[in-house]
Amino acid sequence: MSNHNPLRVVFMGTPDFSVPTLEALIQAGHTIVGVYCQPDKQKGRGKQVQMPPVKVAALEHNLPVYQPVTLRDEQVQAELEALKPDVVVVIAYGKILPPWLIRLPQYGCINVHASILPNYRGAAPIHYAILNGDTKTGVTIMHMDDGLDTGDIIDIVETDILPGETTGQLFERIAVLGGETIVPVLTRWVNGEIVATPQDDTMATHTAKITKEMGHIDWSKPANEISNLIRGLNPAPGCYTYLDGKRLKIWSGEVVPSDTTHCLIDIRGKHVPIAISATTVPGTIVSKIDGLGVFCGDGNIILLTEVQPENKKRISATDFINGHQIKEGIVFGDSN
Repeated sequence: MSNHNPLRVVFMGTPDFSVPTLEALIQAGHTIVGVYCQPDKQKGRGKQVQMPPVKVAALEHNLPVYQPVTLRDEQVQAELEALKPDVVVVIAYGKILPPWLIRLPQYGCINVHASILPNYRGAAPIHYAILNGDTKTGVTIMHMDDGLDTGDIIDIVETDILPGETTGQLFERIAVLGGETIVPVLTRWVNGEIVATPQDDTMATHTAKITKEMGHIDWSKPANEISNLIRGLNPAPGCYTYLDGKRLKIWSGEVVPSDTTHCLIDIRGKHVPIAISATTVPGTIVSKIDGLGVFCGDGNIILLTEVQPENKKRISATDFINGHQIKEGIVFGDSN
């Protein structure tokens, strides 16, 4: 580091999302004195115990790993104090840091957060950026305080949300962006070249926890909103509707330009007839060309291109149509 020796860093993170930032700190030559992540968990049908991705990465580099159930414990506090970190870097750790820890390191606890703060504080900033149809997001490097994502802003790096991009795809890009951002920002922060800026709390928005129930598609909503829901909940927990009482997961769909006056939609340059009338209700399948064309509440059409029948694998909507005698005029409905 310019003008500075390598820092003693405690790293706190758990999922895949955190790994590029840990790798960047290692590559930069910092001394990672401890890596903290959530405890191992049972996963899948076989209930096999799996290590968090951050633990896997840390062990590959022979770094000491700590997995306390809680940070609010005298033994954990003594252990962290003994590590004498210059700075604590936190990204998607999954636990609230207690006040004593926030005040422990000389250069503070630095958080890599996946939004342009004060927008989207909380646990699901990437999901909500897509659910709300945003065209821009980014990474905020923040000097943590006792609140939830309320700390002063050290730096922000923005990125465009690409058309059709899913939460999973954006997660991967933002994770890489976090890794690219942390080292140069940390250098400038430690060298006193950055003055952190307080957030405007009056502009703050908060993200609620993502639930499976959020994935139930309400076809009376506008097509664009449904498209954002499908993108926002891909890969998890996924969107779904019902057909003949069975759940059908929807993995991809796009809004297609429609001329409902002349009963046509434009699918990749092709004028395709659609079966609509004054009595067509939202959720009705109105086209079967290149996917399932579904009539939405605003009169627009969403073209579903990848679906997953209950207890089956994902398939293209075209294969689903061919295998299930899907007819125009069928209406997606509720489970009853």
